[in-house]
Amino acid sequence: MQVKISRAFAPPVAQVRFKPQMPLHRETRIVPYAAEQMYAVAAAIDRYPEFLPWCSKIAIRKREKDGNVETVTVEMFVSYLALQESYVSRVRLDTHALMIEAKHVAGPFKRLDSRWRFVPLAPGCEVHFLIDFAFSNPLLSAVAGAAFGAVAAKMQQAFISRAEALYGNVAMESASS
Repeated sequence: MQVKISRAFAPPVAQVRFKPQMPLHRETRIVPYAAEQMYAVAAAIDRYPEFLPWCSKIAIRKREKDGNVETVTVEMFVSYLALQESYVSRVRLDTHALMIEAKHVAGPFKRLDSRWRFVPLAPGCEVHFLIDFAFSNPLLSAVAGAAFGAVAAKMQQAFISRAEALYGNVAMESASS
């Protein structure tokens, strides 16, 4: 009986290219608010500067409606310390599915995609949040990667805090924080 052995060797270090990958952030929370209430908070894009960290301004560029689905092209202006930037996304708001998807159109990102999905529970709802982004500048991507999880979690918490401000502090034994 013969055993075939194969070996693979790594290329020399000089030939290896470093490609920083931004992490994909997924988070699911159970909150005491109805799925429709949480959807309404996330769908109110023009209100983001009132509660979303680092969002200084929103400009709605275009709105299209097709049944239960509305597509909005929006420019978001982001400010952090002395840095200011804007980017454009196409946001798909599906009231029937209680889902919101945003796709990058233009700006400093190589990609910036996010998705919200709200699942009704009794009481409350399950909030599924996903964000995937990378800057076009690899150095900026590497720096941003260090804080990515904390920033994404802070963003999701801002939406939950907004729901509390709009709908009151609702107690729910199984709510997670």
